[in-house]
Amino acid sequence: MAFDFLVPVSDRVLAHCELLPAQALGKHIYMHTARHGLPVLANVSVAILGVNESRNAFEKKPERLDISEIRLQLYNLMMGNWNSSIIDLGDIEEGETVEDTYFVVKEIVAGLLEENIIPIVIGATQDITYPTYRAFDGLKNMVNLVSIDSRFDFGMDEDLISSHSYMSKIITEKPNNLFNFSNIGYQSYFNSQEELDLMERLFFDSYRLGELISNITLAEPVLRNAHVVSLDARAIRAADMGYSRNFSPNGFNGREICAISRYAGISDNVSVFGIYECENSNQAFQLVAQIIWYFIEGLNFRIQESPNSNSNDFTKYTVPTEDESLVFYKSHLSERWWVEVPSILTSHTKTNSPALLPCTELDYLDACNQNIPERWFKAYKKGFN
Repeated sequence: MAFDFLVPVSDRVLAHCELLPAQALGKHIYMHTARHGLPVLANVSVAILGVNESRNAFEKKPERLDISEIRLQLYNLMMGNWNSSIIDLGDIEEGETVEDTYFVVKEIVAGLLEENIIPIVIGATQDITYPTYRAFDGLKNMVNLVSIDSRFDFGMDEDLISSHSYMSKIITEKPNNLFNFSNIGYQSYFNSQEELDLMERLFFDSYRLGELISNITLAEPVLRNAHVVSLDARAIRAADMGYSRNFSPNGFNGREICAISRYAGISDNVSVFGIYECENSNQAFQLVAQIIWYFIEGLNFRIQESPNSNSNDFTKYTVPTEDESLVFYKSHLSERWWVEVPSILTSHTKTNSPALLPCTELDYLDACNQNIPERWFKAYKKGFN
């Protein structure tokens, strides 16, 4: 049983939680302890899971990630008005090989998904995204992956998997369950033209850092359709992460990354949320803790919505264009928007693919001006492949 490989939460964290006020998050989380073992999974909404595997780091890590410090900062925070039941499963330590670690991560995440529990994975390196994606094998036919990252992480060597190349393995390895990949916050000078061309050829979505900073709400519809969200902490600017050496002067600030995290939590579909590549600094620990807090906050504001023309909860808008009539829906409750993609509705051969693409009001207004949204066009073209 993969859960047998979990290491309990450290005594230092448990002792700290004893001193916290009753309203603190640490007083409301059921933890894996050496004395009492694993918490019960029944009726649990969220599971926190640490992964101390860094052997496939692209840049050698200066020191081991102190996940306990992230816990200390997280458990200091106050509970929101939440209904979620949260557990902390402890950590997965390095296996004999990296593949052993991947296997344990995959099995544990798959087990949590089967129980409808959302894992929040705190990993030393972003290649841990790979086994969390593989955890959907046998559970879901097609998976949408969103990476919040300054790089696309396509490697040049197919045989190599690292924190800068794990996406190549996800794209090429069978079974290929990846329906769509979206990048949020890429920075052009970190990505080769070949990688940009590959994103276009595969009809994947990408949003430059500057585009999102000018309008952070653009991230919401992208995350609304995601099943796996992978956050590379190096997408956050160095000043907000304690000036760690592997971080860039440019990136999201603390407010922006917390807003993105909340959008991920609100998404009806996000089933795995991973935070990777953090380095040891008090400022970084605090920000990662707040990112996790905002994800859980968003989770507690989820609204299960299924737009259709027969529901009084939605308004349907039909926009004639030169080639297509685009059908939009707006929710009266959340004010979110969707657009139908005809190719997915009628001729797509991949099961469980979305017939409705999340979008923004700006996409609707662009369509009214005869400008077809780029995301709609990519989804439409992908439907024939």
